[in-house]
Amino acid sequence: MKRFGALEAGGTKMVCAVGDETGRILDRVSLPTLTPAETMPAMIDYFRDKGISALGIGCFGPVDLNRASPTYGYITSTPKLSWQNYPIVEKFREALGIPVGFDTDVNAAALGEATWGCTRDVQNSIYITVGTGVGVGVIIDGKPYHGMMHPEGGHVLLNRHPDDPMVGSGCPFHDNCMEGLAAGPSLEKRWGVKGAELSGRKEVWELEAYYIGQAIVDYMMVLSPERIILGGGVTHQECLLPMVRREVEKQLGGYLRCPALENLDTYIVPVSLNDNQGAMGAIKLAMEELGVYN
Repeated sequence: MKRFGALEAGGTKMVCAVGDETGRILDRVSLPTLTPAETMPAMIDYFRDKGISALGIGCFGPVDLNRASPTYGYITSTPKLSWQNYPIVEKFREALGIPVGFDTDVNAAALGEATWGCTRDVQNSIYITVGTGVGVGVIIDGKPYHGMMHPEGGHVLLNRHPDDPMVGSGCPFHDNCMEGLAAGPSLEKRWGVKGAELSGRKEVWELEAYYIGQAIVDYMMVLSPERIILGGGVTHQECLLPMVRREVEKQLGGYLRCPALENLDTYIVPVSLNDNQGAMGAIKLAMEELGVYN
């Protein structure tokens, strides 16, 4: 059985893994995301002797996914300045001499769930991660959606709650986008402490559910997904997911009626792959780049 490399390239850490065509993770390490000069040699060294046939990369962005573009495979206008305009696909391809599949980190996670996880029985789904930032991976007809560039669902614009005590936003670009209102740094900006220290405060999570629920309704109206996955560090609060479901039902106002929405417990669901969805999706990217389909 062939072995495949997987890279979850995040703004804080790089998760390097090796797996097989069943999605099974055989080995995994985590490295801090420093500069390319510091981080790339360590990642290349990790993959070089693993006997992998191809590498898949799910990468923080923005990135260039247009294969006809001269900067395909580049990390482009990221706020991590040392990684701006960095040709990450080309560097790995040259160093390892193998095919390299490429997509956003959230599209890779969505693909992992769609291939081996809780959305494998539907063709259209979205994966939302709410953590240090907000990202949305979109699967349409079984494949990651790109469009003009790639989805940036963390920056959909939302209506502020009239009782929101936060002044300004957690996003440097927008006063009222989902990331600026609902990501981890926004929680800290609003309440003065990190989300992990706010578990007992109902008003914190009601407001968080209001924003996440509003964004989910927007995604439902535009993309009509058959199932929605909600993940990321902020969603580890046990009370949050039921609150989000109630908020979605409230904000839908009875407008959408179909069998999938009769039970929101099975429509808006948590991640199912033990936080391996990103690495497993990267394995799938590697397999498809090599022409291996399961």
